[in-house]
Amino acid sequence: MAIDTDTTAGAARLVPSHNRVRFDQRILLLALMAGLPAAVVALILLWTNDYTPKVQWTLTVFIVGVWAGCSFSVRHRVVLPLQTLSNLLAALRESDFSIRARGAIGRDSAARGSMANDPLGAVMLEVNVLASTLHDQRLGALEAGALLQTVMVEIDVAVFTFDGSQILKLVNRAGERLLALGAEQLLGRSAEELGLDRCLEGQTPRIADMTFPGGSGRYEVRRTTFRQGGLPHQLLVLADVSRPLRDEERQAWQRLIRVIGHEINNSLAPIKSIAGSLETMLAREAMPDDWNEDMRRGLAVIAARSDSLSRFTTAYARLAKLPAPRLQSVNISALVRRVAGVETRLGIRIEAGPDTTIRADPDQLEQLLINVVRNAVDAALQTGGGVTIGWRRVGRSFELWVDDEGGGLPNASNLFVPFFTTKPGGSGIGLVLSRQIAEAHGGSLALDNRADGNTGCRAFLRLPT
Repeated sequence: MAIDTDTTAGAARLVPSHNRVRFDQRILLLALMAGLPAAVVALILLWTNDYTPKVQWTLTVFIVGVWAGCSFSVRHRVVLPLQTLSNLLAALRESDFSIRARGAIGRDSAARGSMANDPLGAVMLEVNVLASTLHDQRLGALEAGALLQTVMVEIDVAVFTFDGSQILKLVNRAGERLLALGAEQLLGRSAEELGLDRCLEGQTPRIADMTFPGGSGRYEVRRTTFRQGGLPHQLLVLADVSRPLRDEERQAWQRLIRVIGHEINNSLAPIKSIAGSLETMLAREAMPDDWNEDMRRGLAVIAARSDSLSRFTTAYARLAKLPAPRLQSVNISALVRRVAGVETRLGIRIEAGPDTTIRADPDQLEQLLINVVRNAVDAALQTGGGVTIGWRRVGRSFELWVDDEGGGLPNASNLFVPFFTTKPGGSGIGLVLSRQIAEAHGGSLALDNRADGNTGCRAFLRLPT
């Protein structure tokens, strides 16, 4: 069966192929029928008039020949462009975009205007444009594919692709090194045979300790799904994070030891000096008259420095043991007014925002605001300025800011460094603890100079609602 289009009815109908007249045959028949009346009239006039047989037969052959020749010429001129288009489309189907049709109208507006009534030329032009477009798209796809292949080969991350049956379909060089086998030995094997089945389960992304034939350590496991050929596939990425984690851990220990060593030395140095002086004084045969006073002052300094060192270790323990937040419904307006009422050194202005309730740990969030407001008040008192608190909701986020009219920050790079402080007697953990609380709630805390043209700083808190 073949599909034939019935243009009069505007619908497609099925016609048996053995009964179907080909398109070129229909064109020839139409051309013959178009010339038939003229040929019949000419022949009737020729044979009904008094002409010699020689003239009659000669003109009859001529008329019939011209009639048949014109009909076959019409068929050729109609069918040939369609055959050309068929060849062009077949070439496009075979991804051969180098062939172009002749007789297409030009791209410039003058040529288009002069041949606006040439439908065949317009069709040829559109086919040529389609071929050029497909050629450019194929070239772009090939270049993108080559780039992706290069990245897959050179990237130092193991990449695997599995189909719906967890059969390996693609692996890069890093994956080959990880499994200590070549691609030809890996492809077609199941994830269970390769020891990767546990990577295709569980949450993603995650970090886990794993052992493979080509190495062991801590790996970040990332997994996603995609479709190829209409079927679901899984993309598995394994990144060895052992070395970066060790480097980060070493740097963290170095920073911690440097800070703790600095604080301990600051306390032990005067203790050692005063203890040596007291030992020297006690070793004398004749004690000075004011030795008792010197002894009390020295012991007082030792006690003060020991107490400072004890406060330092207590503050560090508090910073290192921040508990997980216990989420409850917290009314922001009530919380802000309660925190503002705690600070009695300065009246705090409140720019009331919308009535907002968020899910947070009320005790931790209150401690965060107390630390931020206290720093703002300390800065404002130095210049005689004020402090303003405001909040708002933006989409699914809650934003709160604390503006002070102090002298601003000369350098904000060390604000969140543990135990760094510019205030006499400060512990240097207030802002660090506040940022830890914000991040434990899935938010962020920033402190910078105000950008509205006023002096002072703005502490900006953003939390999810």
